[in-house]
Amino acid sequence: MAQTDVLLTKQPAPQTVPPCELPPKLYDVARNTGAHTSAGLATAGFRTAKYLVDEWFQNCYASYHQAFADRDQSERQRHESRQLAAETEALAQRTQEDSTRKVGERLQDMHCWKSELQREVGELVAETDLLLAQKLRLERALDATAIPFTIATDNLQCRERRQHPDLVRDHVEMELLKEAELIRNIQELLKRTIKQAVHQIRLNREHKELCEMDWSDKVDAYNIDETCAGYTNQSTEVQFHPHSTKFEESASMPETWARFTQENLQRAERERLASFNLRGLIDCILRDTSEDLRLQCDSVNLAFGRRLEELEDARHKLQHHLNKTLREISDQEHNVAELKLAIRNKELPLKVAQTRLYQRSQRPNVELCRDTAQFRLVSEVEELNSSLAALKEKLLEAEQSLHNLEDTRMSLEKDIAVKTNSIFIDSQKCMTHRARYPTILQLAGYQ
Repeated sequence: MAQTDVLLTKQPAPQTVPPCELPPKLYDVARNTGAHTSAGLATAGFRTAKYLVDEWFQNCYASYHQAFADRDQSERQRHESRQLAAETEALAQRTQEDSTRKVGERLQDMHCWKSELQREVGELVAETDLLLAQKLRLERALDATAIPFTIATDNLQCRERRQHPDLVRDHVEMELLKEAELIRNIQELLKRTIKQAVHQIRLNREHKELCEMDWSDKVDAYNIDETCAGYTNQSTEVQFHPHSTKFEESASMPETWARFTQENLQRAERERLASFNLRGLIDCILRDTSEDLRLQCDSVNLAFGRRLEELEDARHKLQHHLNKTLREISDQEHNVAELKLAIRNKELPLKVAQTRLYQRSQRPNVELCRDTAQFRLVSEVEELNSSLAALKEKLLEAEQSLHNLEDTRMSLEKDIAVKTNSIFIDSQKCMTHRARYPTILQLAGYQ
């Protein structure tokens, strides 16, 4: 009997016939060649109606042997069939149990990866929401910088309306120009950071979609394998699928299957870490820019305060000099009036002396004498003319001084008006406008 490679589950049935080939028995066939045979020349090559006894026995023995051999072969086949059925039953049961166990292990692997993907998707969603909040802060901070930039440019334009000689490039203007340049640089930085945040959000969503697609495929595969694990021999849904054993060309290997999900998780985690680092960078940028703007705003305000103190001090001193100049003008006007009065007062004595001399020059003959009175009158006229000349010269000097004082008064009044205008521009126009400067929370994007 042929041996099999399958382990038997029970002892084989005992054999009734030893499992070996029977030796063939040779029989001598009697020929009808004797004197009493029925063969003759006329019947040569033909069989008569009767057999010999030996032939009959031979035929019976042949039938017995054939029946015995057929029964023996049938018994061997029945035993081998029962043995093969038992072995295949045990093999099928072991194979099915092993397949079920493998499907169960596959379910555990898919559940593990599915859980990791689900966790990563949740963390990516949370990280993307946090990054969206940071992007909103950047946009608010960018909008908030529009007010400081408007204030700085408006202050520069207002200070252009200062008059000469206050139209100077002072420390306030330098700080305002620095503030405007700082705001422009911050706006460019915030715009670049917003673009970077938008790009990172797009990458986060792309990798989230990849993980979701992988998760969705694993859910479908998990449901299929779970259904397959529940199939038994008593299930009514099972049927024949002859071509199901063929492998698809696009089918993956366990190594590539695990590596695909692992790479998706690694890429998603890498983007999540990049998003986390970007959020930290955004925090630093918003904190630094808001602090820089507030510090620059304080520097500008301090420069305005110092400049206003200088202008107030200059205007106070100009006003003090103007008051003194006005008093001096008043005194000089009185002096001019007194000089004119003094000149008028000298004209009458001069008229008297000159009239005396003229009348005495009309004396006749020898009476026209250069006497002491004549000399005294001449010296009196000379003294009076000298006094008038000195008074008129002093009057001219006084009038010139008065004119200079008037010019100085006008210049002082103009300078005071210029200083007043500068103070009005810096205090009422600029500083009032700067009172609407955003708070540090607004500049940081929180409001």
